[in-house]
Amino acid sequence: MLKNGTYAAWFRTSLADGTGIVHVADGRLWGSDAVMLYSGTYEVDGECFSAVLTTQRHSRDGTTVFGTDDLVVRLEGIWTGAIATCTGRADAVPDLAFEVTLIPRARRWHPSRRRTCRCRSSTRANSRSCRSAPAAKA
Repeated sequence: MLKNGTYAAWFRTSLADGTGIVHVADGRLWGSDAVMLYSGTYEVDGECFSAVLTTQRHSRDGTTVFGTDDLVVRLEGIWTGAIATCTGRADAVPDLAFEVTLIPRARRWHPSRRRTCRCRSSTRANSRSCRSAPAAKA
């Protein structure tokens, strides 16, 4: 099932492939890659989902996987475990198939998740002199 969060996105057409970041929350999605911004909505039905998103170029450099800019993209997909795969098409280029894989991003480090070093009794977050190598066994 689709959970609110941040996902790494890998996408491709027969013209090109690329990667980006997608944020998902309560029926809305948004994200970007090196060339485009995208935003839209999604609906979930069990393990299946559908999404409609619009794209907008933010960089003069680079080409899109569709070969054109400012599109409406329609996707349908399925969740298998933590990974989603989907296929779709852009309204402006309906003969060009589009595939996307979404992979949940690992949680970012936060100071509250400090680990105690094995080499000393300090925490890694607070000790610049900490050696990250494990302590020698006795």
